[in-house]
Amino acid sequence: MMGGTGLSACGGSGGVAALTADEQLALTATQALAAYKAGSLTATAYVTNLINRAKSLSDLNGMISIDEAGALAAAKQVDADRTAGKSLGVLAGLPIVVKDNINTKGMKTTGGTSSLRNFQPKTNAPSVQKLIDAGAIVLGKSNLHEWAFGITTTNFTLGIDPITKEATRPGKNPYDTSRIPGGSSGGTAIAVAARFAPAGLGTDTGGSTRVPASFCGIAGFRPSVGDGAGQGRRYLDTATDALPISTTRDTVGPMGRTVADIALLDAVITGSAVPTAKALKGLKMGIPAAFWADLEDSVKTVAEAAKKKLVDAGVVFVEADLTGIMALNDTVSFPIALHEPVAAIPAYLSANSAPVTTVAQVQAGLASPDVQGAFGAIAGDVFAAAYDAAMVPTTGGRAQLQKLYKDYFAAAGVECVLFPTTLLAAPKIDAAKGSSEVRYTVGGVAKTGDTFGTCIRNTDPCTNAGIPSLSIPAGLTAGGLPVGMEIDGPLGSDSNLLAIGMGIEAVWGSIKAPAI
Repeated sequence: MMGGTGLSACGGSGGVAALTADEQLALTATQALAAYKAGSLTATAYVTNLINRAKSLSDLNGMISIDEAGALAAAKQVDADRTAGKSLGVLAGLPIVVKDNINTKGMKTTGGTSSLRNFQPKTNAPSVQKLIDAGAIVLGKSNLHEWAFGITTTNFTLGIDPITKEATRPGKNPYDTSRIPGGSSGGTAIAVAARFAPAGLGTDTGGSTRVPASFCGIAGFRPSVGDGAGQGRRYLDTATDALPISTTRDTVGPMGRTVADIALLDAVITGSAVPTAKALKGLKMGIPAAFWADLEDSVKTVAEAAKKKLVDAGVVFVEADLTGIMALNDTVSFPIALHEPVAAIPAYLSANSAPVTTVAQVQAGLASPDVQGAFGAIAGDVFAAAYDAAMVPTTGGRAQLQKLYKDYFAAAGVECVLFPTTLLAAPKIDAAKGSSEVRYTVGGVAKTGDTFGTCIRNTDPCTNAGIPSLSIPAGLTAGGLPVGMEIDGPLGSDSNLLAIGMGIEAVWGSIKAPAI
């Protein structure tokens, strides 16, 4: 029943049997829409089932708020309109979750931080509005690392033990609840992986849609942002439509269980056609060694197996390296991410008439230790000089990084590069600090690294170059943890990248759902 987007059942109204609750939970976004058309599913039944599941799995801490009344009212309206034969949007009745740093008109946008706990924007972010206009139903706002400033979704704002001072409600990975779901869009990843939403929106600055996608066994997309200010930006959301970190790097991005689902949401957001899966025979992909170094042993095993399947499907791998990319990225990453908030945060707060107006006021309300550290650098504007150097046109670090990618794609003759999204599978939750140190094994040798830097090592460079990126579930480790593989493409190649991703997922197949 679950192959592709087709659904078949017989009996019941119109000769089509209603899907069972378990069958509904297994639906991807495209399958749910097909079920509506087949008459085997109603929006009211589906939304009710998903909300009940979200409530039953509340200990995963995937959601900050659920708009049960609003979602059910919208679902009943879709069913009534369908029964009446009215024209419906392409996403009519599709339930989604929205990360709680993206503006929503009818729901609070808290950023997972106390200073905005009662903040409600007056308008929806453009990407949210596009989905709603097409008939999507927002179930609620998903959890995140506080102010999206981290990679674990261990958010201390949700609760702190008065004695140990540890986080009492960290985001939990559905495949192993002792481990992180990734961040900062961890709540959306939890919702999609745990089957209480078929798809949703996250945001991405340095890896925040793709790292949680990799750790939770789903797909996550980062569209092109180009220069960050509009030239080359795929989505219309601005720095006043979602809580900002970096005006150059931030973007909204869709997340789903399949690339096909992401391609559908992307097409609605951009008003473009949904791409079809690309044939892989003869397709050239780059395999830059810099992104394959220091892989955790269990991740390397899955990655090599996934790579072999693509070779068998006819993919031609080009082993040209992006020489010097990691060192070059290091010169621009923190300066951009920790200087631009100095102006971007007050601008967002002012534009949205938020209850606080300054970085200092936000900083005073922070609960997560690692985020307090980041805001210390912002408040002191310690990266101002480095930022100015990084952003010099033509010769600055960012311009050099963009040129490195552009020259690489042209010289190597590849349509994308392929590598593991993260060096390691999901680390254990650090309830004391939120994000400190990870331990993993490379070639049988134990290694340690800081959680943030290790987790975003492979996802970060493309964000500073402004190019599109997609994480695709590739398999499970021997211990049952998901592993994602990432493909990055040239600026503006988003539709082609999604088409390649759809071709890849057809070869790799889906991974087993978490046993929760």
